[in-house]
Amino acid sequence: MSAGLPDPRAVTLPDAGVAAASPVHWDKPFALARLADMVRIRRMEERCAELYGQQKIRGFLHLYIGEEAVAAGALAALRPEDNLVATYREHGHALVRGLSMASIMAEMYGKQEGCSRGRGGSMHLFDRATRLYGGNAIVGGGLPLAVGLALADAMQGRAALTACFFGDGAVAEGAFHESMNLAALWKLPVLFCCENNLYAMGTSIARHESQTDLCVKAASYSMPAMRVDGMDVVAVHDATHAAAEGVRDGGGPLFLEFRTYRFRAHSMFDAQLYRDKAEVEAWKAHGPIHAFTARLKAQGSLSEEEFLAIDAAAQAEVEAAVAFAEAGTWEPEADLARDLLTPAAAAAPT
Repeated sequence: MSAGLPDPRAVTLPDAGVAAASPVHWDKPFALARLADMVRIRRMEERCAELYGQQKIRGFLHLYIGEEAVAAGALAALRPEDNLVATYREHGHALVRGLSMASIMAEMYGKQEGCSRGRGGSMHLFDRATRLYGGNAIVGGGLPLAVGLALADAMQGRAALTACFFGDGAVAEGAFHESMNLAALWKLPVLFCCENNLYAMGTSIARHESQTDLCVKAASYSMPAMRVDGMDVVAVHDATHAAAEGVRDGGGPLFLEFRTYRFRAHSMFDAQLYRDKAEVEAWKAHGPIHAFTARLKAQGSLSEEEFLAIDAAAQAEVEAAVAFAEAGTWEPEADLARDLLTPAAAAAPT
């Protein structure tokens, strides 16, 4: 267990020099793949912000910029047969999980070529083929779903786990405590992944939690817990891999707290009056892409030309995805009741 979290304005940031000097023990292809995942997320979301300003993307939009190391590192430690449950800030998870950027962008546009046929939008990305069970808009709403999926797997004897991602704001919800309790009681294969970005919407964790050490909450359910530097993709991956193996071995659920930070507003409607610009800039100096790139370059595993090639590929993928979404089609009115009513009910007289 580690010490409790202070107010975000007083958080001591990791030493950038130490991080840059720390060697990356992965082989080069794996390391560059994780870097590419983070860059792809960043470029896609930057473009989404632009498109939102142009009213191409409507509704709500919660950007993951700054938190990319969590999705890139954690999901690379999971297996294809594992289930994934996420929050409304799930674009990066969906992309790394294997959904095409084109299907994600089309969903953002509300086009029927999107992964949820344009009905879910930004907060409800879903893909059964990759076992991505949302995108859930309700805070804490994915936690009971994760327990249900894990229970189903346990009853069917499937060798899989369910990774459930949620924010620090969700730990105040009753669903969090109910889910943690049942998962521990029944020793279900759930990996609880808290993306603690230090703010529940506009409220710092010190203002909404009397106990700010979230690992203590997990311990209250006799559940193993680890705190991880969520800005370090290597630390995220290695901790998730170790935790996942423990869950797979029948040890029951495990809780991971990823200390991370979002660089953008909570949503596009957030004026961010609750935090200082200096705080945001201080965290940006320790951003996941910047820090990981520096480490790879320091040990000779990445050249500037290779980074530029990764970035160019990501930007080309983004523009292709935007073109796909622009060319997409709206769902016809005749299909409005599709998946809502059975054929018999739809045909019944009113």
